[in-house]
Amino acid sequence: MSKRSTREDDSAPEDGTLGSPESENDATQEGDRPSRERVREALASVTDPELDRSIVELEYIDEIRFEPDGTVRVAFTLPTAWCSPAFAWMMAGDSRDVVESLPGVDRCRIELREHMHEREVNRGINEGIDFAEAFPDAEDGIADLRETLDEKAVLSRQYRATEALLAAGLDLEQIALLERSDLDREIADSRIAVAVPDRGFEVTVPAEPLERYLEKAAALDRFERSERLFRTPDGDAIDPDDAELVHRRARLARVNMDGQGGVCDALHESRQSALAE
Repeated sequence: MSKRSTREDDSAPEDGTLGSPESENDATQEGDRPSRERVREALASVTDPELDRSIVELEYIDEIRFEPDGTVRVAFTLPTAWCSPAFAWMMAGDSRDVVESLPGVDRCRIELREHMHEREVNRGINEGIDFAEAFPDAEDGIADLRETLDEKAVLSRQYRATEALLAAGLDLEQIALLERSDLDREIADSRIAVAVPDRGFEVTVPAEPLERYLEKAAALDRFERSERLFRTPDGDAIDPDDAELVHRRARLARVNMDGQGGVCDALHESRQSALAE
C-alpha cells in the first residue's frame, strides 16, 4: 500500500488552519511535551479491533497536532465512511487514552474524519459520553463487542505462535502441553528458547509471534487459572488429543482476519486516492 502524505504540526495558526508540515528531524521534545514520534509510538499500540493490526501500520492517522495549552489533537480516517461506529468508537477512545497517558499531555482531542457517524463519535469521545448514550439504537454494548473481538484476536495470534513452534519441529501434542515457564525470553531480542516438555531439549523460535500472543493473552487474564501456554476458544487448557481441532479453529480466525484486512487495505488505499484528488 502506498504511503499517503500527512500533516502533523506542532502548532496551528489562530484561524484554526494547519501550519506548515513538520520535518521528521523536527519531531523533538519541547519542554515536557512529547515529540510527534513519541505520540505515534503510543498510537501504534492501538489496533483496529476487527483486524488486530495497528492503526499506525494501517495508515489511519491523518494528523497529530500540538496546541499551546498542552492539548494533543489526533485526526484519523477509516477505510470507508460506513465502517462500524462501534469499531470507530473503540479506536478513538483507545487513541485518546494512550496519548493522555504520555507525560506532558494534559488532554487529547480526537477527530474522526469522513465518516457517516463522525459527529456522534467525536462528540462522545471528546465529551465523555457513553457509547449507549451516543448510539441509543445500538444492539450491543462496547464491552461485550470488545470481548468478542479480543477472543478472536487472541485465537488468531495463537495460530501464528503455534505455526512458529511447528516450524521449529514440535508437534501439536507437545505444543498443547507447553507452559509459560518453558519459555526463555532472555536469550536474544529476536529469538525465544522453548524447552520441549519431557524431551530434555530446547528449540529456538522467532520471538515476535510468541510475544504478540503472550501480550494479548496476559491482557485477557488467560493465565489466571493455569500456566498452560495455549487455550481452547473457551479459554480452557488444551487436551493434547484435541490439539489439531483447536489449531484448525485458530486457523479459521487468522484466515478471516487476514482476508478482511486485505479488503480494508484495498478500500483504504482507494479512498485516500479519491480524497487526495
